[in-house]
Amino acid sequence: MQSPLVSADRLIVAVDVDTLSAARTLVQSLASQVRWFKIGFELFTREGPAAAQLVKDAGANLFLDLKFHDIPNTVRGGVKSALAHGADLLTLHASGGAAMLRAARDAADEAGRSDAILVGVTVLTHLSESDFNTLFDSKRKLEDTVIALAKAARAGGMNGVVASARELPAIKRAIARDFIVVTPGIRLAGAGKDDQTRVVTPDQAIRDGADYIVVGRPITAAKDPAAACDEVLRCMDDALTA
Repeated sequence: MQSPLVSADRLIVAVDVDTLSAARTLVQSLASQVRWFKIGFELFTREGPAAAQLVKDAGANLFLDLKFHDIPNTVRGGVKSALAHGADLLTLHASGGAAMLRAARDAADEAGRSDAILVGVTVLTHLSESDFNTLFDSKRKLEDTVIALAKAARAGGMNGVVASARELPAIKRAIARDFIVVTPGIRLAGAGKDDQTRVVTPDQAIRDGADYIVVGRPITAAKDPAAACDEVLRCMDDALTA
């Protein structure tokens, strides 16, 4: 069954800018349109907790996209610190394994944040199947690896995964419809792919079952980010009401 969330609740705007001032301008200009903003490690490394705080100050939900991948004890501490900054959604590499993922879930529970959404990163969306097979000297289908990592994430207590919409239907079939899939690599029809490879349009991602979509440059690099945001939301609405 499709999530009852409306488009504004399901669109995550990636605040992939390099200064706190630019981030503040972007968040303040879009806070009336969307409920979620993603702070990645470029801005967080440069500006620290202040980057997370500006999202919370805007009354929005914080996706702190730091992609934890380390030994279990280190990840446990990292998750606790991220949640102390008000993170509502966190990423961890599913390839870190069951013990690492369970440590993250335990950290959230110990912090009294069982409501926090923890998702496992499967295969990054800039990798094509040939790139993946060359990198890992593998003949395995990329989709099969994504499914295996999604199952590992589920077993490790994750709420869901980050995955390309190209693999999204297979994840929903293999695991469960209520297993959250956060989908990056979103581009409007006719737009360039930039450094992404496995991309889809906002409406296609929603039709395929995405619970949340992450959109960065199509909005943040637009001449009018608010208008671009409206266009993404319109595409999502079209899919939800079809």
